[in-house]
Amino acid sequence: MPQGEPDEVIVVENDSAPSHERGYEVFTFPEPGVCPLHIVQECPCPGHSSCADLIMSDVNMLGESGIDFMERLVRKGCKQRRFALMSGTFSAADLTRAENLGCKLFTKPSKMAEVVAWVEAVERTIPAERILYDWA
Repeated sequence: MPQGEPDEVIVVENDSAPSHERGYEVFTFPEPGVCPLHIVQECPCPGHSSCADLIMSDVNMLGESGIDFMERLVRKGCKQRRFALMSGTFSAADLTRAENLGCKLFTKPSKMAEVVAWVEAVERTIPAERILYDWA
């Protein structure tokens, strides 16, 4: 994990909030429509900065699916590409769209150890000089 500020995680999940035990700054939203990144017209992050170190979402959300939300972020120019999707079941179309986004997939119920292992792997890829945009 880069020194200084904690890793930032955006979670769009209507079931439960994740743990803050590992020192992450976690922003949780019960659905995509209430996430500030949903309402902006284009990515607000200047230069090489990013809104978060990773973004996780449930697939089946109210108003907009997690996959739709992530595809919309990409169309808006979001620089973040560390995405994960969670679902009880993934349709063939979901799997194709998630693969096109490069998403890590977790089938619910997921084992916490599996999620933590992925987050730790992501941590090792975060450059020490990374800059997080203060969007929240």
